[in-house]
Amino acid sequence: MLPALQSHDPFDSAPARGWLPWGALAPFLALAFVIASQFAGLPLIEPLVRMDPHGNPLDAYSLFAYTLVPFGLLAAIVLLWVRFVERRPFATIGLRGADSKTFGLGHAVGMLSVVGIVAVLWLARGLHATGAATAWSSPASLPAIGLLLLGFGLQSSVEELLFRGWLFSVLVRKFNVSTGVVVSSALFALLHFTRGEPWLVNICDFAFGVFACALALRYRSILGVMGWHAGWNWLLAVGFGLPLTGLDVGIPALLVDLKAGGPAWLTGGAEGPEGSVVCLAYCGLATAWLLFWPKRTAPAATC
Repeated sequence: MLPALQSHDPFDSAPARGWLPWGALAPFLALAFVIASQFAGLPLIEPLVRMDPHGNPLDAYSLFAYTLVPFGLLAAIVLLWVRFVERRPFATIGLRGADSKTFGLGHAVGMLSVVGIVAVLWLARGLHATGAATAWSSPASLPAIGLLLLGFGLQSSVEELLFRGWLFSVLVRKFNVSTGVVVSSALFALLHFTRGEPWLVNICDFAFGVFACALALRYRSILGVMGWHAGWNWLLAVGFGLPLTGLDVGIPALLVDLKAGGPAWLTGGAEGPEGSVVCLAYCGLATAWLLFWPKRTAPAATC
């Protein structure tokens, strides 16, 4: 089992020289940060892009604007709060150096995970192909796919910064690791909740939160899980023509056009593969490996 599970500092032990919020207040502050960024950001982009009445983007360029502006504001709120209110180093929220290799490796693993889960669903006959790499025969869609690579890189990283970086670190310092995992994952699932969706979707959202905490704990950094989340979101959104968290990006598939043709518990239904039992199994198995598989240690030097 990871030593970090017994730690009161999941990332870095530097103390807060300002005000660290009470543990019970932290989830409500996280919610307030999200609401503030949405209320400030959405009016800036709504006159310029296509959004539905619920504030959801209706095309790829609108989705890019949505990932850029509200999530950019959310990142600024969290970082300014940590710097000027709590007055603690960014390493204490999991930003341990500018290691692009860690982010890049996480990005690659996230994309491979999407491919693996889609392959399992296809082998289980939950998905069937309707075309191959149609985005390449529609060059107008390629700039949008490139922009979404950047957009999802920001959006996913900011979600990890808030939930697995700031909120998780506060809860661990105020309570313990178990409380941090459960509460941050529950709030993550709550903010992804949509009325009327299958209960399995909510369980999968919570399971992903637990997996992301385990990944952050294992490497004592959120850079890897930022990359994983970004790679997952991007390739799932543009690679197969499948929904991402219930959202249809509306562009041709970069790899293979797929359609769901099985029960919702297997395919995720309108939610997409993220709401399937295959994704739930992946999160469970990956979490167990991250928490209990011994980490490699460097061999001792010999004279």
